[in-house]
This record gives sequence, C-alpha cells and structure tokens, in this order.
Amino acid sequence: MTSTASTTSTTWAVGRVLRDRDAGLYLAAVVVSGLGSSALWLVAGVWVKDLTGSDALAALCAFALWAPLPAGPLLGALADRPHRRALLITTDLALAALLLTLFTVDAPGDLWLLYAVLLVYGAAGVVHDAAESALVATTVAPSLLGDFNGLRMTANESMKLLAPLAGAGLYAAYGGATVALLDAVTFVAAAGLYGSVRERAGRATRTDPAAEVDPTARTTTVDPTARTVRSSRTGRTSAGARYLLAHARLRPLVLAGGVTMLLSGINGSLVFAVVEALGRSPAYAGLLHVAQGAGSIAVGLTTGPLLRRLGERRFAAYGIALTGVAVALRAVPEDTVALVCGAAIGAGLPCVLVATLTAVQRDTPPHLLGRATATAQTLLFAPTAVGMAIGAALVGPIDLRVLAVSVGGVCLLPAAVLLRHR
Repeated sequence: MTSTASTTSTTWAVGRVLRDRDAGLYLAAVVVSGLGSSALWLVAGVWVKDLTGSDALAALCAFALWAPLPAGPLLGALADRPHRRALLITTDLALAALLLTLFTVDAPGDLWLLYAVLLVYGAAGVVHDAAESALVATTVAPSLLGDFNGLRMTANESMKLLAPLAGAGLYAAYGGATVALLDAVTFVAAAGLYGSVRERAGRATRTDPAAEVDPTARTTTVDPTARTVRSSRTGRTSAGARYLLAHARLRPLVLAGGVTMLLSGINGSLVFAVVEALGRSPAYAGLLHVAQGAGSIAVGLTTGPLLRRLGERRFAAYGIALTGVAVALRAVPEDTVALVCGAAIGAGLPCVLVATLTAVQRDTPPHLLGRATATAQTLLFAPTAVGMAIGAALVGPIDLRVLAVSVGGVCLLPAAVLLRHR
C-alpha cells in the first residue's frame, strides 16, 4: 500500500513538472546540451591519448574542465546581472562557435587549442549553471523546485550513461572534431529552448533574519559630500559566500555537503581496488559506473515527494548515511554486494546535492542567487577533486577493507550533525 502511494505521488509530481511549460523547456534544454557535453568530455581524453599516447596529457582534459570551479564565487557574479535568459543564450551560442575551432586540431602540436577550449568550456559552465539555477528559481514555482531538480538530475545522469556510447561511436567513425560539432549543435538547440522560456520577475524567498542584510548595499559617510561604497568588488564577489555561511538553514547543508563530497572523492579512488578485490578486469569498473548511474536516476524520480515529506535537512542526512553504509560495504569482495553498493552510492550522494541546491534556490534573494549558487557549487564539488588526490595517495599503502570502512564511518558524521541540527 505504501509503495503504491509512493509511486502515485512520484507520478503526480513528475506530471506537475512536465505540465509546467517553462519547467519542461528547461528540462529539454538540459537533455539536449547534456548529450553533447557528456559525449565531448569522454572523447576529449581519448582524442589526446590517440594523438600523443600519453595518459598524463589525456588526464589534463578533465583538469582543464574542472580547473575554473574554484573561481565559482567570482564567475557567479556574472550570473547576478539582469537578463539571465539572454546570458544563457549568449553563452550557449558562444560555446557553439568556439567548439568549431576544434576542426583544426589534428596533430599533437594543436592540443593547446583543445586545452584552451576545454578551459573556457569549464568557466562558461560555471556561469551557465549559476545563471540557469537562478533563473529556474525565479521562473519555476517554488513548490516544484524539488521535483524539477530531481528530474534535472535524472536527465543529466541518463545522458552520462547514453552519451558516451554515442560519442565513442561517432569518434571511432569520423574523429574528434565531429563530436565537437555534435556538441555545438546541441548548444544551438539549447539556446533556442532557453529563448522560449518566459523570464519573470523575482519572487519572494524564505528568509533567515540573521542573513537578511544585503552585503552589496551602499552606505553614506558622515561627510555629506562624499559617498563610499560599503563593499569593494571583492566584497560583492564574496557576498554569496557570506550569505550562505551566515544563513542558519543553508550553512549546515553546504558544509555537510562539502565534507560528504570530499569523502566521495576518496571513495572514487577506490574503484579499481574494488575491481581487483573482486578478481575482475579493469573494464568491470564500467559496470559499477552504470550501477551508480542507475541509482542516481532512480532517486531523481522520487526527490520531489521525499523533499516535501522529509525536508531538505533530513533528506540530505539520510542520503549521506546511505552513502556511508554503502562505501563501508565495498570492503566485502562479492559481485552482488559491489553492484548494490554502487547503486546505493548513486542514490545517496545526489540527495545532499539536490537538497542543498534546492534550499539555496528557495532561501536566497533573487539579486544574490547567481553568486550564492556558484559558491555553493564550488563548496560542494571542489572538495571532490581534493578527495580524489587523497584517495590516490592512500589506496596503495592502506588495505581496501580498512580504507572503505574508515571512509564510510566518517561519512556518517555529517549525517549525524544534520539530524541533530535544529
């Protein structure tokens, strides 16, 4: 009976989102642009590997894409300018034009251009995500934000599973430049979809009295002939971070999410050790990745109803706890356990991400949404790279069972903090 009610609630929530014209257009844009982006991200490394034979140079592709993330608070300020829809359209069309330059890459000496394009791609992605999140928060009804963000994650994860296959096939048949062309076409299509969205005026947000002061407000000095700006450009850039860290509801979510993603980075470094413990070939890691993606897709469909029932804090805490238990159980060298744990990690990790970003959208004033969203994404995702570096250093000298149980156990701490926090 409970299962039937849950399924009905999920179907009703999905239907509500898809019946909302603007929410449907946003989701379509996510699917279209995600197809091209996921295909290019995979193919870029393969392309470099084929041209140079170097694993290190191939790994630089991922670094170039992620390198702009720490500049999120600075780049997010661009998304707090008026006409965010125009910014999204302009960014998509500019990236489409930039990707066409990759047709000139056909030798190792041309790879500087590929790296430069990927670096700009990553920076534009930070601005794009902040502007999109801010525009969604002021366009989609607040009651639909949780459902929308869950479906958005489902769409993204679905593309991550499907697009690499399409990209690999296209690359094998026609080369890397053709995949760049596919990505450019999807950006143009996404720009057209964003152009059909109706941009509305800002809406009221839930507020935290401790964080209501506008950090960018202007004040006057005692001298009536001299006016001073209370915050410098640096102050305006850091306004999003100050708002998040001063907000009683957002601060624990963002900090717990950052710690969880740091630990998820360490966990990500364990995948080949897990495969080795199972006695499988390295290619088996692909199956674990599929299981994790399937878990993310499944939880995305139920996110809206669960957020309404549990609230952001408990939803995030339960997801973190599920992740911690699954990471610890990866110490068990058994195929079924490994696949179930992969799916559980895929279901658990997105809970804290969606809960945090949804809370940021709901609780942040419209004029700060771009900076707050970009800062939250930096605080959530940048620790993953740090965790991967830590994990790479630990996975050799420390036994997998000890490392998995330790990381899983530590992961339960932020969950406990969230459940205790009022």
